[in-house]
Amino acid sequence: MTAYNVLAKGITTDPIVVAEGLRKSFGGIPALRGLDLSVLRGTVCGVLGPNGAGKTTAVRILATLSEPDAGRARIAGYDVVREAGKVRERIGLAGQYAAVDEKLTGHGNLRMFGRLSHLSRREAHRRADQLLERFGLTDAADRQVSGYSGGMRRRLDLITCLILRPDVLFLDEPTTGLDPRSRGEIWNSVRELVAEGTTVLLTTQYLDEADQLADDIAVIDQGQVIATGTPEELKAVIGDHLDVTLEDPAALAEAATVLKTLAGTEPTMIDSGRLTVALPSAGLRLADIVRKLDHAGVAAADVSLRRPTLDEVFLRLTDDEKTVR
Repeated sequence: MTAYNVLAKGITTDPIVVAEGLRKSFGGIPALRGLDLSVLRGTVCGVLGPNGAGKTTAVRILATLSEPDAGRARIAGYDVVREAGKVRERIGLAGQYAAVDEKLTGHGNLRMFGRLSHLSRREAHRRADQLLERFGLTDAADRQVSGYSGGMRRRLDLITCLILRPDVLFLDEPTTGLDPRSRGEIWNSVRELVAEGTTVLLTTQYLDEADQLADDIAVIDQGQVIATGTPEELKAVIGDHLDVTLEDPAALAEAATVLKTLAGTEPTMIDSGRLTVALPSAGLRLADIVRKLDHAGVAAADVSLRRPTLDEVFLRLTDDEKTVR
């Protein structure tokens, strides 16, 4: 297996979520193959992976909804199997779809969750008022949730998880199906929670979301963590990208040959007149690249270096993993 571990700060500063060697199979088919994960207190850890990689299985085990076949995990020092009750007192879980009662008001939903969490009637009312004000839902507090927008429902669903002030909040694709404005509102809510000390474990299919929110990222593929690090550290693993825009698209084949010689890998065509290629980490200057293109008779309208996107990092890492397997 190819593993990219670039988490320079290490796991020495009080991890609150720790998983070691988690294994889980369903009908003889492995979902987790010895997964290791560590999340530092007061951070957002983005968990990324293709469909079927094991993300949901890992979250279900950490949230005490499923037991591993082997390995162990701890939340705030408590074993998720042997001390599941203690773990549940310290976590919140918001699934992919809002789990609120549409026939109740926003305030009614929060009061209900408060009472289900064994708060007194007075404390449930007080906590509901506090959370609705904090997350900008006071004006809608006495309206039925059936009249809420998608973003408002997701915010309400998020704050129902905060009734007991969890140490760790699991967010499973929290902005699926939301418009850009609603996504931004959820992002701001997550940032506020982390600023107050909550640790967030975020699974998402939107890589720009992980880039915006995550302090650290764990990439899971085929039941294992194959890469860890900050977004910028992971981008540095695959190096800068060179983008070349040609004056004459007919020179595409010649330009591709030059870029492959320089980079040691096949370039990708962005459109009919543009190519991009990942470069080795050091040693190439734009002037040298332009000179080699000139020598090959290729006229470039623009040549630029850029940091790869997290999408490109994700595709590169998971493609590498499939290659070595």
